[in-house]
Amino acid sequence: MAALYEGYTLCGLAVAQNSPESVIQGLESDRDDDHVVVTDSNRSVTVYKVSDQKPLGSWTVKQGQTLTCPAVYNTQTQEYVAVVDSKIIRVWKDDDISFDKSFKATVSADVYRVHSAPNSEPVVLFCRGAVRLLDSLLAAPQQFIEDVLAEEEVIRWSTVVTADNQQFVLFITEQKGEHLLYMQKFKPNCLMKYRLDSETSVTPLSFSATLKDGCISLLYLYPDGCVYQSLVQVRDTAVEEVRSLPRSLLLKLPIGEGELVSASAVPLDEAYIAVVGVPHPSAGAGKDYLCIWNTNFQTLQAGKEMAGRIYGQLWCYSGKLYVPHGKVLSVIPFECQKSSLAAALGKLKQSGTSESKCSAPVLSWNAVPQGDGSQSQGMVWGVETRRTKSGQKSKSVSSSLTVDQLLEHIKTASEKDIQKELETFLTKTGQPELQLAAGCLASELVTRSQAEPTFYPQKALMELVFTRCLCYSTCPDLLMLTLEKKDYSLCQSCLQLFPDIPEAVTCACLKTIISAPDAEFEAITLEPDSVFFMESLLQTVEPEPEEETQRQNGDCPPTGHEDNCEVPTSPPDKPKENSLDLGQSCPVGLHKAVLINEVLQTPYSDSFLVPHLKDLTVSQVILFLQYLQFLYVRYSQDVTSQIPALRSPTLAQIMDWVCLLLDAHFTVLVMAPEATNLLIALQKFVKAQMKLYSELGKIEGSLQALQKTEESKDIGQYSIEVIELI
Repeated sequence: MAALYEGYTLCGLAVAQNSPESVIQGLESDRDDDHVVVTDSNRSVTVYKVSDQKPLGSWTVKQGQTLTCPAVYNTQTQEYVAVVDSKIIRVWKDDDISFDKSFKATVSADVYRVHSAPNSEPVVLFCRGAVRLLDSLLAAPQQFIEDVLAEEEVIRWSTVVTADNQQFVLFITEQKGEHLLYMQKFKPNCLMKYRLDSETSVTPLSFSATLKDGCISLLYLYPDGCVYQSLVQVRDTAVEEVRSLPRSLLLKLPIGEGELVSASAVPLDEAYIAVVGVPHPSAGAGKDYLCIWNTNFQTLQAGKEMAGRIYGQLWCYSGKLYVPHGKVLSVIPFECQKSSLAAALGKLKQSGTSESKCSAPVLSWNAVPQGDGSQSQGMVWGVETRRTKSGQKSKSVSSSLTVDQLLEHIKTASEKDIQKELETFLTKTGQPELQLAAGCLASELVTRSQAEPTFYPQKALMELVFTRCLCYSTCPDLLMLTLEKKDYSLCQSCLQLFPDIPEAVTCACLKTIISAPDAEFEAITLEPDSVFFMESLLQTVEPEPEEETQRQNGDCPPTGHEDNCEVPTSPPDKPKENSLDLGQSCPVGLHKAVLINEVLQTPYSDSFLVPHLKDLTVSQVILFLQYLQFLYVRYSQDVTSQIPALRSPTLAQIMDWVCLLLDAHFTVLVMAPEATNLLIALQKFVKAQMKLYSELGKIEGSLQALQKTEESKDIGQYSIEVIELI
């Protein structure tokens, strides 16, 4: 599986209105994984610290001069290198303030690009195809530069790849519709020349090269959505004739009608590539996405809509994708797991209880139980059993509809007919095709439901959600529709299975659930494991004797003035006002609590969630905090260790939400009289957690010390060894 995490803006772009050209000329890696060098289209070079989203230094050429290639960082000398007006090479350091006072050398031919690889000397590629190492060029700037290319031959793309402890400079040229690949080696110094196989004279939109199994893998994307791969042996020897370089189709992107104009593809690892500027298969025309595709199984693994104009530029460094779009340069972290068929189809088994905030839980291949598929067996399995039944019913159906035909039927057919046709379609459609079609079908159903108040195909929507081929991005109106229709069963399924729900929508779900009366949830059917979990928590638990209670989960009442802060102590003969009430009742009903638990487990980003939490009223915040306190108290009794439920919030998630709510409503809660006792109780169990983790840290240190202790060599047949932990 592959995932795109929540992105953020690195910098703004000064884009002219309706300009089709990007203002970024290039983006290169810097000294480490957290720094990049950004060169704009004309005059400035800026170094950014990515994690802080701020510039560390910026240098600008004089008015009338132009930067003609992206600046690079020389890791050997800790210097930056750029080219001004095609012939002036500038070299400077971080502490150089003025660009004009930096070192410069004027060369005798126009420079196309400077390339730099980690721990290697930068190389200079000239417009006519000659290549020089930077140091040797700066030693004699006016040396003769030979012409390698033919008169009408121009360079379209270049890069440098490090293999076998040496650099290879690769550049692709075009001459009268024919594309040639040149590969320059330095040890020994030789130039190899290849002709790219192509049935047309169309120029690819993007190129990229990586090292793969001892070969250089060349990847190029054509306007028709075809991604081809060619492999170049690094140990080839130079020959006079031009050799043919065969290609193989790696991926055919579904772009619909027309051709791509501004798009780019880069490899992420051996099985995954990232593509920007290509329509999402489940979205309409006119929307550009950043997508990750699995080339082994031809499946779409992750997608993110990019607002604004796409310029066909994409860079990948250190697990982050850099995409200029609209008026911003965005940084989008990603993760690619090992490619397998189970992962490609979304069936990779998860080990244990995961707290990942980037992926939804999925079933293993053999997790489907046998039975009649009734709803009481669990909604998570329900789709499998229902599809089994629909498969039996559809044996009498001679043929199923295509996607386009089904979309047309959805516009006018009755709910019953749509349900029957959809069941047949799901039964006869393979997973890769279904992954592309599910979003279109769900969007069409939601659109009609919004237009016709009496139309709501709940069963059909549930079927599509349980295919696990939907996410929030492919059908953004579905989750809000479930709240509007008060369909909390489908809402729970979406919260469970959608890994990309925006924080604003998460808060909207939370606000709707908390504000609705408990009676509204009594008649709904929810996923059995989550209900069973809450039923176990709601069982009356007798308080332990005081001496035993003090040891539960590190929740030790303060003795004397130790760790007591402002919380007053009660006399021994009176009950302590601030102690945790282990017998307290749940402040919300059973089904409402189940739905709140789903919200607690929804992926989110702290910085984006807190502003939306401020929309909650004081009464909603207090009720939510009381429920979180109830969960913590029940967890402190170790009841969760006896519950085999799959869907239950973790203690860390409970604590995180408490902190988020306090951050969002600190001033209001301090001023509200009804929140005083609650805040004191919350302070107590937060302190208890801090003390617990402190003690665990001490135990960890002791165990590490034991691990480093050497065993005594003079141990006889019988001995007793005493180890003292301090």
